[in-house]
Amino acid sequence: MAFVTVKNLSFTYPNMEHKALSAIDLSVDCGAFITMMGATGSGKSTFLRLLKPELRQNGELEGEILLSAEKATLSHRTGVSGDSSLRKGSLGAVDITEAPSSRIGYVAQDPEEQIVTDKVWHELAFTLENLGMCRQDIARRVAEIASYFGVDRWMERDTATLSGGEKQLLNLAAVMIADPELLLLDEPTAQLDPIAATRFIETVYRLNRETGVTVILCEHRCEELFPISDRIVILDGGRVVFDDTPRNVAQLIGRDSEYAAFLPTAARLYHAVGGRGELPLSVREGQRFVGSLHIKKKTTSERSDRNAIEEALSLKNIRFRYKRRGDDILRDLDLTVYKGEVFALLGANGAGKSTAAAVATGLRKPYSGTVKLFGKLLKDYKNGSLYQENLSLLPQDAESVFLHETVGEELKGCERVIEGLPFDLKPLYDRHPYDISGGERQLVALCKALSTKPRLLIMDEPSKGLDANRKALLLEVIRRLQADGVTVLLITHDVEFAALCADRCALFAQGGVAAVDRTDRFMTDNRFYTTAASRITKRYVDGAYTVALAAERFTAEGGAV
Repeated sequence: MAFVTVKNLSFTYPNMEHKALSAIDLSVDCGAFITMMGATGSGKSTFLRLLKPELRQNGELEGEILLSAEKATLSHRTGVSGDSSLRKGSLGAVDITEAPSSRIGYVAQDPEEQIVTDKVWHELAFTLENLGMCRQDIARRVAEIASYFGVDRWMERDTATLSGGEKQLLNLAAVMIADPELLLLDEPTAQLDPIAATRFIETVYRLNRETGVTVILCEHRCEELFPISDRIVILDGGRVVFDDTPRNVAQLIGRDSEYAAFLPTAARLYHAVGGRGELPLSVREGQRFVGSLHIKKKTTSERSDRNAIEEALSLKNIRFRYKRRGDDILRDLDLTVYKGEVFALLGANGAGKSTAAAVATGLRKPYSGTVKLFGKLLKDYKNGSLYQENLSLLPQDAESVFLHETVGEELKGCERVIEGLPFDLKPLYDRHPYDISGGERQLVALCKALSTKPRLLIMDEPSKGLDANRKALLLEVIRRLQADGVTVLLITHDVEFAALCADRCALFAQGGVAAVDRTDRFMTDNRFYTTAASRITKRYVDGAYTVALAAERFTAEGGAV
């Protein structure tokens, strides 16, 4: 019997003509692992929030959402969200608002969003305290969950000192301590570095297999999730367009479909070379598939090093700490970005990348070292001239740039910028910036960052929350900026995105740059901070670190070796 049943579900936000969700039918078995994908703004977050009554936004809801009738059944009749009434069904069903909130766990995109206490142990105990459990039972559950998640060593730490990956793991532990039957996760790895993101997904998968908790996870990380999911559900325009097993979905989508970007690298490479036999989903399956192909003679010329002439940004011997008696966050940092290049800075959560950006933009002052922009010390830019036609920052927290009640008001004065962008934001004009998706917020914030006509644009996690197709549009924006002579510094966890757009990449670790190299060499030489295409192909050829490059080197037909 289905654990969650969604029948003809539609939802419309207030004062909006178009439905955010339209006629959705979905059935989820008990213990299933469901991955939901779709374009930015396709309705994924809206759908998850409708399954968690406490988080539901105002709007008109139609259809039904049912939980297993063996326990509590939630049923929404056509009407306004939040105005539902108790209804007995044929099996004694009750409205979800009558069911215990602890039955449904929810983990949000932003690791900071759910933490409410100052100590790790108290964050774990907080949920149980609110459920009215006795002290002895709380102590037992906290000890058990801390051991399971491996956070027992952090118990006395301040939550503010945790890295992004540690905070998100703590959020998951704090949700699971209430023993929910349904676990909802809304892009939980969006702000995590690649290694932390993989570990987080592995933990969720282990929970699903070992405890039987039903998982519905919204994510753009197809590489890790396609191989482990029971089903893939893809939304488009608020409607379900695909709902099947991962391999069937990947086979149905094919090479030239508009949804091909949602597929993992192994499947895209399979379609690109006209593969035969079983379609691969994981890196391991991709390696086996590539091993069956013929290697073509290399026809492309070797990539040449960019001629570096003028420095756009220079940080020399930078040392910085947040507290006078605290540890240095930046330790003798040396970083040079040349005029006209796209430079990607990668590294783990908490390594100091965003702090480096704050120093580079003058938002934080180092106690040692110098920062120069186009050969001029930052302190020599007077009367706000630094931020007018010189430097602009797209911050990691897009909400920090919003000052108005609607997107349209936020974008007043940005008309010229908007006209030159390959995406349309006009449908969002009447929405509050906080009511649109995380990816849409990033695009709105980007417009504001570009409105000052910067010569150097620093982008902190610009692809956060964006689906693969929107990333392609962002890539087009970056290439246009570079063609116009704008220098771009990307601070990102998105290795796949960096591989497509950066001229050079650097690995940031322990407060400084550990390594910097041309993108092709960086991706080829690394084992973990590299792309799925590189991991799939590096046993056979060098430099095939994107699907396009790999497709140039392999063929399913007979070819020269």
